[in-house]
Amino acid sequence: MLIKFMPLSINKPRRIRFIFIIQWVLLVYILAALIWWFIALNKQNRQMAVYEMEVIKKDDPTNVKALANIIEIEKRKTAQYMGEGFVFFLFIITGAVFIYRAVNKQLKTSLQQQSFMMAITHELKTPIAIAKLNLETLQKRKLEDKQQQRLIQNTLQETNRLNALCNNMLLATQMDDGGYVVTKEKINFSDLVNQCVNENIIRFPQRQYRQSFPQNIFIEGDSMLLQMAVNNLLDNANKYSAKDAAITIVVSDINNKIILQVKDEGKGIADEDKKKIFDKFYRAGNVATKAAKGTGLGLYLTKKIAIQHKAVIFVTDNVKTGSIFTIEFFKMV
Repeated sequence: MLIKFMPLSINKPRRIRFIFIIQWVLLVYILAALIWWFIALNKQNRQMAVYEMEVIKKDDPTNVKALANIIEIEKRKTAQYMGEGFVFFLFIITGAVFIYRAVNKQLKTSLQQQSFMMAITHELKTPIAIAKLNLETLQKRKLEDKQQQRLIQNTLQETNRLNALCNNMLLATQMDDGGYVVTKEKINFSDLVNQCVNENIIRFPQRQYRQSFPQNIFIEGDSMLLQMAVNNLLDNANKYSAKDAAITIVVSDINNKIILQVKDEGKGIADEDKKKIFDKFYRAGNVATKAAKGTGLGLYLTKKIAIQHKAVIFVTDNVKTGSIFTIEFFKMV
């Protein structure tokens, strides 16, 4: 079955660009009309003043005051036209700026949604295809127990990947709409991070993980959200690091702060991308040609979760190469 997503996603930005062009054409037309009416009214005002002065006898001393009055009225009307024109000009420019920002925001959102649809399609199709192939292999062939277990384990990994992806999308929608209620409880953060790392070791046995954190560090927060935040950072490090590169996870208790750091040895993040990577759907580079998997929701959700826990998240460069993602939780008093 052929799914026709691409024409819609391409045509929508084109329609928005067309509306954008129409807006600028109308703006230029309105400004030209405003200038034309000012020139026409001012010209008419000048002609009326000249006509009234011609009617009055200039050599009559008693008409000097009348001539001055005509000139004063002419200047007053010119100032009136200029003032009204300036006010209209401000209203037009203000409206044009608001429309420009709205259209530009809509265009940006549309392009982000297009990129997201391309990414999510790939993210969904890959694990589904792998799981289907594994199940068909188990169904049609008689394999040794070791091979069966390997295929089952691989299928479970892809299923967990699908589950995490769905959870990210659902949680992003709920948190954006204000529909998710954060539950606060005392959590052993050391155990939570250790559990996340162990799950990643099972998923990526070829990866080297370095752990450094003391036991029994407690914070107050939502266990499910915090687990998702840690997993998102680990998943991000896995995506953008070479398979033989190590990932370091550090938890420390310093100056009334619980600090989580996830360090990778990937290519790093450009300075201009560091502030944008936490935006919804944002991924550095061209999503269509990017080899790394992702939807642009992981880091966005992680920042939302950090904000919900009154924490701050930021990224810095790792020594030699790679990135360090840091979340600083403030201890509850």
